[in-house]
Amino acid sequence: MALPISPPLAPMLAKLADGIPEGEGWLYEPKWDGFRCIVFRDGDTIELASRNERPFTRYFPELLAPLLAELPQQCVVDGEIVLPAADDGGLDFDALLQRIHPAESRVRRLAAETPASFVAFDLLALGDRNLMNEPLSVRHALLVVAFADVKAPIYLCPCTDDAQVAQRWFTEFEGAGLDGVIAKRITGPYTPDKRTLVKVKHRRTADCVVAGYRVHKDGKGVGSLLLGLFDGEGKLHHVGVAASFTAKRRTELLAELEPSTHDATTAHPWREWAEWQQAAADLGQRLPGAGSRWNAGKDLTWVPLRIELVAEVTFGQLQEGRFRHGSQFLRWRTDRETASCTYDQLEVATPVPFARVVSGT
Repeated sequence: MALPISPPLAPMLAKLADGIPEGEGWLYEPKWDGFRCIVFRDGDTIELASRNERPFTRYFPELLAPLLAELPQQCVVDGEIVLPAADDGGLDFDALLQRIHPAESRVRRLAAETPASFVAFDLLALGDRNLMNEPLSVRHALLVVAFADVKAPIYLCPCTDDAQVAQRWFTEFEGAGLDGVIAKRITGPYTPDKRTLVKVKHRRTADCVVAGYRVHKDGKGVGSLLLGLFDGEGKLHHVGVAASFTAKRRTELLAELEPSTHDATTAHPWREWAEWQQAAADLGQRLPGAGSRWNAGKDLTWVPLRIELVAEVTFGQLQEGRFRHGSQFLRWRTDRETASCTYDQLEVATPVPFARVVSGT
């Protein structure tokens, strides 16, 4: 018997909302901070497909045997690959990122040292039955039965129809490294590549040092601003980037930042990084780590700026001293001194164990 759905298959997407929608007809789930993954199982064959429809199977070999042991013989399951932190402090996205590596020996070593888990939240096919046009209420009921007795590292995503419980999850589960809450219509079919879900994410602001910028991929204007915060000992740490500027704004930023490029490396706290980059460029050498593991052609070289500019930016989550996901530029803070841009201004959520999140308690 062949599966009624074959890869590639794009997952459902979500649109951002300011608050958790209330009323009847909603199902709420924690928003995981991992890799979206659709699992195709056909007998003894397992295939893991990423959100961009690329294969994940080779990167997570430790999940194959548990998925074969726990999933129905023929099924297609939508879920998330996550990596519980070694100290039981929630999720470790930085460690998860390390798994996307071309060397099989490294992948297998990390699979043993930092094994991943899979959290299932939708069932798209069961046996020869295509469930994508069925309402979520039907798909979820079948998912609960199919995953009733699964064992770690395979989990059934907790859910609730109570908006107050979802609000509590939104607040408390941030401490486990989660992104927020997803809301789904229980009458809705599965709609690949369409933003028919609702996501509510944590959004805060911070005043950050703008210590450099990267040129946009089209070579015209500023693509992203490099953000920094000082720790208690006065050391400036790179915490993320602010991006997503319009073409017009990218050009304007280039002109605005130009005066701050003069003699920028003289007293720059990231001077060694900048000089190393320049020396390698002069020799025609490509720096290790100067490209993205997700996009081999992406240029991550940067232009240093004098430490004199402060920007207010949005951020959703702080993890391992860095902003998770991209930040959005709001405005220049000419009234702030760079020395005031410290970690102390940020709220840090109380740590929550991964086991508490998957149990929904």
